[in-house]
Amino acid sequence: MIDDPAFYAVAVPAILLFGLSKSGLGAALGIASVPIMSLAVSPLRAAAIMLPIIIVMDVFAVWSYRRDADLKTLKIVVPAALAGIAIGWALAARITDDHVRAILGVIAVAFAARHFLMGGADAPPRPHNPPKGWFWGMVSGFTSFVSHSGGIPLQMYTLPLKLDPAALAGTTAFFFAIVNAAKLVPYIALGQLSLAEVKTAAILSPLAPVSILAGVWLVRRIPKKPFYTLTYAGVMLVGLKLLYDAVLG
Repeated sequence: MIDDPAFYAVAVPAILLFGLSKSGLGAALGIASVPIMSLAVSPLRAAAIMLPIIIVMDVFAVWSYRRDADLKTLKIVVPAALAGIAIGWALAARITDDHVRAILGVIAVAFAARHFLMGGADAPPRPHNPPKGWFWGMVSGFTSFVSHSGGIPLQMYTLPLKLDPAALAGTTAFFFAIVNAAKLVPYIALGQLSLAEVKTAAILSPLAPVSILAGVWLVRRIPKKPFYTLTYAGVMLVGLKLLYDAVLG
């Protein structure tokens, strides 16, 4: 168990941020949580500590949005995400955090810039496209496995659908509940989830319901257009931060 006060000074805000993002309030912003915790511990250990806490968050997020998930979207992206987790497991020893940050940063900035430059706020919803859903679902599963950063790839497919904010949040909640549960087996097999990480996660886990329920309260009160503007702006900011970190790395 970690007893360094400096770790908890960065871990607490990181978990609160992840919980707010996981509730659907700018889901891409949760990517910043592992890098923030990495200021005090290694990225791999930060990801391992986060996983049990994220699973606790999943329980509250799924319960909060239990009637809102879009099943058609989930049927497309979930099987592909499980394949992405398998790929991440196979390549775990070869992929660095900076590789993932660079890839996600480029995708996020390009995606958000296209939205704002082409008047995406007023664009009509796009229909489902299974091949695109399979691709982004797989990328989301892969990046979620290596650094809990599957939010942006998933949003590459889900945001253009223009779902109702609660439906988008519910779909995201169910998606990552399945993905994070599936990640437990490879994390344990790779030795990333030891008793010390589990004990540390247990200390921090009470923050999970607080952050999730606060985010759900906000999502249900923000109108649709500002909600999407906020989400795309979050994607842009996180993408720039990821690129910055990747270049430094």
